[in-house]
Amino acid sequence: MRQYSADLTPPWKKPKPVPEVAAEPGLVVEEPGTGFCGAVIRCEAGTVTLEDRFGKHRVFPMEPRGFLLEGRVVTLVRPAPGGPARPARTASGSVAVPGARARVARAGRIYVEGRHDAELVEKVWGDDLRIEGVVVEYLEGVDDLPSIVSEFAPGPDARLGVLVDHLVPGSKEWRIAQSVTSEHALVVGHPYIDIWEAVKPSSLGIEAWPRIPRGQDWKTGVCRTLGWPENTGAAWQRILSAVHSYKDLEPELLGRVEELIDFVTTP
Repeated sequence: MRQYSADLTPPWKKPKPVPEVAAEPGLVVEEPGTGFCGAVIRCEAGTVTLEDRFGKHRVFPMEPRGFLLEGRVVTLVRPAPGGPARPARTASGSVAVPGARARVARAGRIYVEGRHDAELVEKVWGDDLRIEGVVVEYLEGVDDLPSIVSEFAPGPDARLGVLVDHLVPGSKEWRIAQSVTSEHALVVGHPYIDIWEAVKPSSLGIEAWPRIPRGQDWKTGVCRTLGWPENTGAAWQRILSAVHSYKDLEPELLGRVEELIDFVTTP
């Protein structure tokens, strides 16, 4: 006699098997019920803790077919003993995603005034920006901002963030920034005379950034006061090489850049 399975569910109605993936620290997944996306930082007692790029933690049960990995449904399982104890971090302090490919570029952009400023943003936030699909453009000067914003035409799906140098209320630069700021365009400024000052003196082995009298070229004055060769290009490379992570930067700059990334990437 033929043997029949007790499960009479037609094959086309049975759920397709999904891959099981070890919840290794650093693995980035999405919980579809809430839309929360983050990296695994802990796995214990049938639950997994995720951390998003803003440092927020959420705990979820590791149920079958409970997560999305690169858009595909997966079942998370506990990793084998002996795996990495904690996830690595990017230079900005975010959870690193080993082997992650850059996301297709968003329509939104971040413009950064000053070549040195753009190089510093790339060094510290480059990994995060590539994963988020955010392109950073070089802004030569604030005077160019109105034409750039007009041509870019910011909108709900194409936000524009701009980081400018020392922004003093009431100045010409401040008025230009105010004129282009809108619901979909955000202009912020760091409080430093030059981006050099955003690097902590302790990271360079100096007590403090020197005060340069008005009327003198600030960068040349800094080099002269610190006894460095009066070559501002070489001085900047010296400064940039001392920056290894967000810990080498002043909080005022960190806050402004994170604000722009949040603005551009939040729907």
